[in-house]
Amino acid sequence: MINGQIRDKEVRLIGENGEQLGIMSSKEAMKLAQEAELDLVKVAPKAQPPVCKIIDYGKYRYELARKEKEAKKKQKTVEIKEVRLSPNIDTNDLNTKVNNAKKFISKGNKVKVTLRFRGREMAHVQQSKHILDDFAQQLADVASVEKQPKLEGRNMSMVLTEKR
Repeated sequence: MINGQIRDKEVRLIGENGEQLGIMSSKEAMKLAQEAELDLVKVAPKAQPPVCKIIDYGKYRYELARKEKEAKKKQKTVEIKEVRLSPNIDTNDLNTKVNNAKKFISKGNKVKVTLRFRGREMAHVQQSKHILDDFAQQLADVASVEKQPKLEGRNMSMVLTEKR
């Protein structure tokens, strides 16, 4: 809220240089802001009494937008990479998939390991669970299981994340 939108009887006022000007009526605060040819901006509306500051509103909005943009640059998005396996995978193929998963995890991504069952392989779902367990065991030094193996339709999947 700025200038005329502030309807509170009393406000705590902060000057343009950051000095405390004390508690006063909003009309007096508005008058001081107009004398300085700046805006009266409500900074902390939840406080008792609300805190207002005498500042250039356009400059204030620009600074907020810049800080937001800066914070957005610093945050890292975590992607989920998928590694697909089949129940009759050979040990060398499994090792290759493990190495790929290690690369993904070292880059800070999560890894979804999916075991796909096709046709008659659905009859041996429980015997194939050990493949996912072996996969997690081989990555135990760099990753931990975030979501335990679970059967969803024709796929059994689990999610691995970087160890903290």
